[in-house]
Amino acid sequence: MDAFQIRGGRALRGEVTISGSKNAALPIMAAALLTREPCVIRRVPNLSDVQFMGDILRSLGAKVEFSGDTVTIEARDIQEFGDYELIRKMRASVCIMGPLLARLRRARVSLPGGCVIGARPIDLHLKGLRMLGAKFNIRGGYVVGSTPALSGAEVFLGGRVGPTVLGTANIMMAATLAQGVTIIESAACEPEVVDLAKFLTSMGARIQGAGSPTLTITGMPELRGAEHDVIPDRIEAATFAIAAAVTKGSLVLKGARADHMGAILDKLREAGVSIRRQGNDLAVERSRRRLRPVDITTQPYAGFPTDVQAQMMVLMLQVPGISVITERIFESRFMHVPELCRLGAQISIEGPSAIVKGGEPLSGAPVMASDLRASAALVLAGLAAEGVTTVKRVYHLDRGYERMDEKLRAVGARIERIPE
Repeated sequence: MDAFQIRGGRALRGEVTISGSKNAALPIMAAALLTREPCVIRRVPNLSDVQFMGDILRSLGAKVEFSGDTVTIEARDIQEFGDYELIRKMRASVCIMGPLLARLRRARVSLPGGCVIGARPIDLHLKGLRMLGAKFNIRGGYVVGSTPALSGAEVFLGGRVGPTVLGTANIMMAATLAQGVTIIESAACEPEVVDLAKFLTSMGARIQGAGSPTLTITGMPELRGAEHDVIPDRIEAATFAIAAAVTKGSLVLKGARADHMGAILDKLREAGVSIRRQGNDLAVERSRRRLRPVDITTQPYAGFPTDVQAQMMVLMLQVPGISVITERIFESRFMHVPELCRLGAQISIEGPSAIVKGGEPLSGAPVMASDLRASAALVLAGLAAEGVTTVKRVYHLDRGYERMDEKLRAVGARIERIPE
């Protein structure tokens, strides 16, 4: 395993090119299973999760070729089950279930894993696919599904904490080849769901309402191959925007989509961070004025994303005063707090809320990452801290950030990847 060694205290300045979205690329790659024809997907980030998905598709019988940031997938002859160990390592692997049921009328998928950030059951996935006519049981660690034929239905996806993004993707993909019309109510509205719908439409699917809580999908007899460019990663863009703010620097985020980041940019501006659009880019700068504490509550899109909660906490540590950060999506997403406290942070947990007392300097120390976004937060804290911070287990970071250490070095960070 690798670690990052960071010498903090240096302002970041320059340009960072934002990679394609991991959370959009993974279900789009799975959607290639819906057709026998080749699909070409561009702007795919080089991440361990993306490589995992490529290996999963190969284990199903698909041909998968990577060339730079382009992946070509041809799923001419596939089977209903893949490598158990590969699938169980990554939560997003569950999104192969809908395409397999639609294409082969059967699927055998091992129960998925991923970051340990609270319960993330797949019951809404199964509920929606059952409404389309699938039956399931669990045998030997596999979810086994079958159907004589999928048929359109009305599916309600509202859950305890809001719509399910991967569940929406799974059912939308299955419905593209179902007989009749499927209406998904309380669908996820995230840009990644819209990007998947755009790809499916280019394959010949008939989808209305993408980006709204109601999706209408008219099933087609078959889909064709297509080409597609993945949207920029809004979470990576947010992370680098906060990196500029915590280091008192200025960065231009090349290709960042401001229209996908409304709640994030609103809170950064409320805190006093300067953000300007420059054509298709975003310019972020820590203003000379003293920053202000802000309160944050994570919500489904278009609210403040849970995937930026940990990074924003680091910024609030730089601000004199009290901030309250409330987590409404996952019940175990404050595991970065004890590690931040090793650096001198003053944070207390009260139920679903973190009370952040900011304004005190952070001091470098060895810390350990527990999940993807916690890793990013610890890196940001290391950039802002005095002295040396060593972030262990950065394999979490490699799941969701493309060459993060290289990108940071290019804008002035003193960061090195070392053997743990």
